[in-house]
Amino acid sequence: MFGLGTQELVIILIIALFIFGAKKLPEVGKGLGKSIREFKSSLSGEGENEETTKPKEISKDSKGPSA
Repeated sequence: MFGLGTQELVIILIIALFIFGAKKLPEVGKGLGKSIREFKSSLSGEGENEETTKPKEISKDSKGPSA
């Protein structure tokens, strides 16, 4: 795809490990994979009829700041 060899891939993974840390690296990979899947499905036109996620409604709390 990008023509990366094994050495280049190992170097990129080590740099990513230093930047994000061992605990965050799986989360970053999962998010990246999900983003790529969504991008590919939007390009191919799949899921056009699917409902979009609606934002959660914020309930008004009586303890909020008074005007």
